[in-house]
Amino acid sequence: MPMVQINVWKGFEQEKIDYLIENITKVFVEVDVPAQAVEILINEIPKSHWGVGGESCSVKFKDIGPKE
Repeated sequence: MPMVQINVWKGFEQEKIDYLIENITKVFVEVDVPAQAVEILINEIPKSHWGVGGESCSVKFKDIGPKE
């Protein structure tokens, strides 16, 4: 059954992680997939290990999101 992987910056709030898990599961339930069959894996990656446009996110987005 479905397995959803989500990458977020390290330090993403647990409340938001719980929200994602609950609501992404609900989307699959709405299309007749049993909730117990939905797997969600959330990977926390340091902003310094994530790059966008040739620049580390810890530099590019230093004022956005969780601090490392």
